Amino acid sequence: MAKIKLTAKVDSEILVVGLGLANKKLQIESGAAQLDSAALLATLNAMGATAKADEVIKLPGKATKLVVFTGLGEIKSSYEPEVLRRAAGAAARHFNGNKNATFSLPHKSVVELAAIAEGAALGAYTFVEFLGSSKQEQKAPLELISLISKFSDTAQAKTAIKRAEILAEQTYLVRDLINTPPSHLTPDSFSQKMKKLATKYGVKAEIINDATLKKSGYGGIIGVGQGSANPPRLLHVSYAPAKAKKRYAFVGKGITFDTGGLALKPANGMEAMKSDMSGAAAVVGAIFAIAELKLPVAIDSWAPLAENMVSDTATRPSDVITMYGGKTVEVLNPDAEGRLVLGDVLVRAAEVAPKLNGIIDVATLTGAQIVALGTKTAAVMTNDFEFSGKFLSAANAAGEQFWPMPLPPELRASLDSPVADLANIGERMGGMLVAGLFLQEFVTPDLPWLHLDIAGPSYNEGAAHGYTPVGGVGFALRSLVRLAQITK
Repeated sequence: MAKIKLTAKVDSEILVVGLGLANKKLQIESGAAQLDSAALLATLNAMGATAKADEVIKLPGKATKLVVFTGLGEIKSSYEPEVLRRAAGAAARHFNGNKNATFSLPHKSVVELAAIAEGAALGAYTFVEFLGSSKQEQKAPLELISLISKFSDTAQAKTAIKRAEILAEQTYLVRDLINTPPSHLTPDSFSQKMKKLATKYGVKAEIINDATLKKSGYGGIIGVGQGSANPPRLLHVSYAPAKAKKRYAFVGKGITFDTGGLALKPANGMEAMKSDMSGAAAVVGAIFAIAELKLPVAIDSWAPLAENMVSDTATRPSDVITMYGGKTVEVLNPDAEGRLVLGDVLVRAAEVAPKLNGIIDVATLTGAQIVALGTKTAAVMTNDFEFSGKFLSAANAAGEQFWPMPLPPELRASLDSPVADLANIGERMGGMLVAGLFLQEFVTPDLPWLHLDIAGPSYNEGAAHGYTPVGGVGFALRSLVRLAQITK
């Protein structure tokens, strides 16, 4: 991962500056860096530059090998942090094979500087683990990001840069986990990797194996994972700083591969189901970041991990399972499996920490979420609108898009079953909301709870944009960390 440093001058062969529009005319926004703007603008105009978001133009420089222009849109006296974050990220994506680059983008506060640092670091990502050595070298991301800033000597700026490095480090981890093929990432290997990293970050990790899960009554996790040769696991990572001011539980869906089970998915697009553990990766990465930042907030992160496979031992449509805590569920659709593993752990997480200030589940839960909100906006459902409001403020500050969705009580009846306490699917119309209502059954009304359905934004199957690469995104991590910061 690229290191970030503050500097007072250009110290690399690549200089990144902004390009905006003022009264329909191009204008270079180069921050503290000095450029021959007239000559460069003539060339940019001749090339048909637009200064739109995600536009990146490279020109030969005089003092540097390259001057790179990244689109900022309309010129502003002060730019929104997310505009700067995305502009820096869009530029950083173009520097594979280069060791360093200097960024000089306009900013008037440390908040804006932090956004530039985050965007540049998040954009400088590639997944190279399974490439040959020559291709790895060609695609190697930046090693050093230099930021020109008038705030470079301030303690606040240095703290912001350190935080950006930590967020990028853990986002890289989450992206790597999502992008790892299921032949190399199983419930057990995920757990073992994270347990080793937990030691590095000074947090505790416990792995509960399939035998213990079965003995202890985790019917949801066992029911989903029993068809696979790779048995399920439950990973529990805990961070408990002295004098913690609040305590949260994060629960992340960890289906390391989802065939749909005996409700087999179509072959087309099934390869993306390696990303069905994005929620589990996000909650583990978030707790590592919170521990690195030494925030005075206690966190329990839970990752129920299973492969949903087809075999003679797989759960059948109409099977009834007993969840942790005693509720029975008729499994009408084995492809509605995420809610089963989450239901088990929502009960267990509240049992382990009875004085939680809030519990949040993070899941690539429903295709209906993508139908409703698209591929860049995730859903938030809740039983506590004050808690939801705090989270949405945190997400906005982090630059992640979430939208509040209801839990209509009239849809709850569609989950009724004649043979069990409830069924795992109900009304098809409003399926995202029905899934949220199912999960609500496993949370006591007095415990503030958020359900984050991140099915769309978690995995980018389209073109890269801003600081978002193709493949694993690392979505929700930054919002969870920001929530821990603002509620400390």
